[in-house]
Amino acid sequence: MRPHATSLSLAVAVVTAACGADVAQSSAIVPRHGHVFIVVEENHSYASVVGTGAMPYLDTLIGRYALATQYYANTHPSIGNYFMLTVGQIVTNNDSYVDTIRDDNVVRRLLAAGKTWKSYADSLPSVGYTGGNVGKYVRRHNPLTYLSDVTDDPAQKQRLVPFTQFANDLAGDTLPNYSFIVPNLCHDAHDCALDSADTWLHSNLKPLIESPRFQQDGLLVIVFDESVGSDVVYGGGQIVCVLVSAKVKPGYRSTTLYQHQSTLRMMIQALGLSSYPGAAASAVEMGEFFTP
Repeated sequence: MRPHATSLSLAVAVVTAACGADVAQSSAIVPRHGHVFIVVEENHSYASVVGTGAMPYLDTLIGRYALATQYYANTHPSIGNYFMLTVGQIVTNNDSYVDTIRDDNVVRRLLAAGKTWKSYADSLPSVGYTGGNVGKYVRRHNPLTYLSDVTDDPAQKQRLVPFTQFANDLAGDTLPNYSFIVPNLCHDAHDCALDSADTWLHSNLKPLIESPRFQQDGLLVIVFDESVGSDVVYGGGQIVCVLVSAKVKPGYRSTTLYQHQSTLRMMIQALGLSSYPGAAASAVEMGEFFTP
C-alpha cells in the first residue's frame, strides 16, 4: 500500500458521501475539447482570493466563466495535491520526494489514446530537465517529471519544456492536446503576493484565452493546490477552481463539493477519453459547468 492510501480512501469516501451520490450524480456531459490546459496556483484560501480585489484579472474570469464555490484540496502540503491532479492518488506528502511513479497516470492515458501533451514550466532550466530545484523552479510543482512514462522515454522527456516555449506554440498553433502549466515560485503566489500571480496570468494566459483556437475548442482550469495550512477541511481546505471555456455556462457558480480527482477526470473526459487513473475513475462528474 502506498503512503497515505488510507487517508486518500477516506477523502474520496467523504466527497462521495457529501455529494450524496457517485459519478452518476450529474447527467450533464463534459463536451469535447481539442485542447485542455491547467494552471496551478499555490497556498491560498478561497476567502482570500474571490472578490477581495487581490486578483482582479482572475475575478474578471470568474465573472465571465465558471467557479466551483465548494472545491477543496485533498491534503497538505503541496505535492500530494499535484499527484492527485495527475495520478489520481496522493502518493506522498513528502515535498522532498524523488522516486519514480509507475502507477497509472494522465500521460499514460493520453499516449494510449494518441493525444499529445507538454508540461510548460516557468524557470525550468532546460528541455527534458527532471532534476531538482533550481532558482524559482521547484520540481514538486511539476508532477509529470516523476512519471515513468516520461522519465523512461527520451522522446517523452522532450515534452518537459520551459514556459518560454508556450507563446511560440500558441503563435504557431502547435499547442498539444493537454498542457500542464507550472508558474514559478513567485508567479504562483507561493513566495510572492497574489497580485504577482494575477499579473502573470493576465500577461501569459489572456492571449491564450482570446485566441481563435482556444475560443473554438479550448478549456482552461485555474486551480490552487491547497489552502492555508490551518485549513484542513476535507484534507487540504477550501480553494479556488475556475473553468474557462466558450462551452461553460457564463457566470456559473457551482455549489457541488469537488476535489482534485474530479478535475483530473474532467480534463481527460474533455479530450474524449473514457477511462481514468486512480481516484478519477470514481470521482464526481463536473458536467454541470457546461452548456448542454
